[in-house]
Amino acid sequence: MKKTKVRSVGCILLLVVCMFGLCYDVHAEEGRKQIGSSYLTNENESVGYATGITRGVDLMAGYSKCVRLANGHLYVGGTTIAAHTVERIGLAVVVERAKEEDTSWEGYDSWIVREENTDRIASSKELDVEGGYYYRVKCLHSANNDGSDSFTNGIFIP
Repeated sequence: MKKTKVRSVGCILLLVVCMFGLCYDVHAEEGRKQIGSSYLTNENESVGYATGITRGVDLMAGYSKCVRLANGHLYVGGTTIAAHTVERIGLAVVVERAKEEDTSWEGYDSWIVREENTDRIASSKELDVEGGYYYRVKCLHSANNDGSDSFTNGIFIP
């Protein structure tokens, strides 16, 4: 009986220590500038993954991608993946931009693609963009009646 109590207390202490470690990692990025849910970065690439899938029967995964290329060009796009072949699958890609001092993102470009009787859809573009802005990609993913969204961090274009 005493061994069980010691194990229980040990497990609880281990759980508390792990939770503290996870909280510390989450707050480690607080010093970075953020607009909405996206951090502003000087990285060359950012990928965002779909979370919070509604229903979850047909939609398996989705992601958005933003890559800084040479000479003020940006590769942007996204992918939607269904769990199986579905009647309707869709992807809406929205490219947004902001200055570092802004408090919200403004629309820059967008498009929608749809397919029928397939299990995935993808779309991408290479854009010639104006420097001095952070750019991010936000995607809306759908498979039949399931839906979710994804977004990248903001990538600076000098």
